[in-house]
Amino acid sequence: MQETSTNKLSGMFGFTIVWIGQIVSVLASMMTQFALTIWMFQETGSATALGLLQVFFITPFLIISPIAGVMIDRHNRKLMMMVSDLAAGVATVLILVFQAMGILEFWHLYVAAVINGLGNAFQWPAYSAAISTMVPKEQLGRANGMMSLIEAGPGVIAPLLAGVLLPFIALTGILFIDVFTFLFAIGTLLFVHIPQPEKTEEGAKGQGNVWQEAAYGFKYIFARPSLLGLQLIFFVGNLFAGISFTLVAPMILSRTGNNEIIFGSVQTAGAIAAVIGGIIMSAWGGFKRRSHGVLVGWIISGAGIAILGLVGGVPVWILGIALSAIVVPLVNGSNQAIWQAKVAPDVQGRVFSARRLIAWFTNPISPIIAGTLADFVLEPQMRIDSPLSQTFGWLVGTGEGAGMALIIFFCGLLSVLVGVAGYFVPAISKADTLLPDHDELKKAEPLPA
Repeated sequence: MQETSTNKLSGMFGFTIVWIGQIVSVLASMMTQFALTIWMFQETGSATALGLLQVFFITPFLIISPIAGVMIDRHNRKLMMMVSDLAAGVATVLILVFQAMGILEFWHLYVAAVINGLGNAFQWPAYSAAISTMVPKEQLGRANGMMSLIEAGPGVIAPLLAGVLLPFIALTGILFIDVFTFLFAIGTLLFVHIPQPEKTEEGAKGQGNVWQEAAYGFKYIFARPSLLGLQLIFFVGNLFAGISFTLVAPMILSRTGNNEIIFGSVQTAGAIAAVIGGIIMSAWGGFKRRSHGVLVGWIISGAGIAILGLVGGVPVWILGIALSAIVVPLVNGSNQAIWQAKVAPDVQGRVFSARRLIAWFTNPISPIIAGTLADFVLEPQMRIDSPLSQTFGWLVGTGEGAGMALIIFFCGLLSVLVGVAGYFVPAISKADTLLPDHDELKKAEPLPA
């Protein structure tokens, strides 16, 4: 066990304590997300309404991200992590209050999504930057594999657990559990030591007012073709993945008569695959050349997405979502390790926020594209005897959900092409060797307080 002079846990053990708090909190949040997804679709019956949840989450997230990065680099990172968890808790409390009063409406979820988006703008870069100072460089791949389990692990049991609990404690009970676990996650941070980064030359170059420091994250990336290229892979890939996964829930619910058990089973299958991928990544650490993990992962994930749209029902959906999900820890863990090794720790808040903004820039529009194409173009055409249904009916079927399945199929193929294209750009495929690690660069003299 490692402890600091203040008797707070640090190092890999301290990171594990924080990780436990987060995985418990995310389990409850995934239960809430599952319950609210079904509630929203039953209330509206619209893929567009579901897609707008993502829009209301991601838009404020992207707007405030550059400023959040500055705050993370300027202030105590543990405090920033607590602030992000607190914001998510406040959003859940609002939904809980409205539900308990019997006045919850679907647009209330949009308000909560805005608050969640603002909080998450701090969460991801704060946690990512904290890992860089808590964990030795050689353990970054494994630590990021563990972080991927936070996203995947709870998803194994969250849908089924929510399905079992809903008849007994209803949506109100699920929300109450979620609020309690937010407090637990914040509490674990009180027992760990998260070192502040040492000052570097890069940090000195990036100093200025808030707007100058916010812009520095983008300047840093655009000055390094390998980092920019990696983010463009995620920029384009996330567009297609975002469109497809917006439609997975309404497609399955439409094709099964709103069968919660089937929907939950498919989600659980994807989560199990992601857990397996996370365990493999935690033990293995990924390819020695981490860019291979990013590009090969995108190719395999895209193939899984394409399979999701094919005819065949539950077995095909499980195969597709499992194939797509099992490589997510490889993709994200490999990419994260590259950035944590290459970017100076005292500018990671700004750079990681800018990085996420670039990668997620298409997220506000992908649900709108998905919902509009599904509700007003492809769904109507695939439900009737049309040239479109005659051409692709053998591939994705016809009737309810077929239009969404067709969109998912083609988005998967385009995601495969994104990964393949990266191998034709040396700045991307050789990012590991073209950029030096930050600890190989000369550190600046300590700056005045």
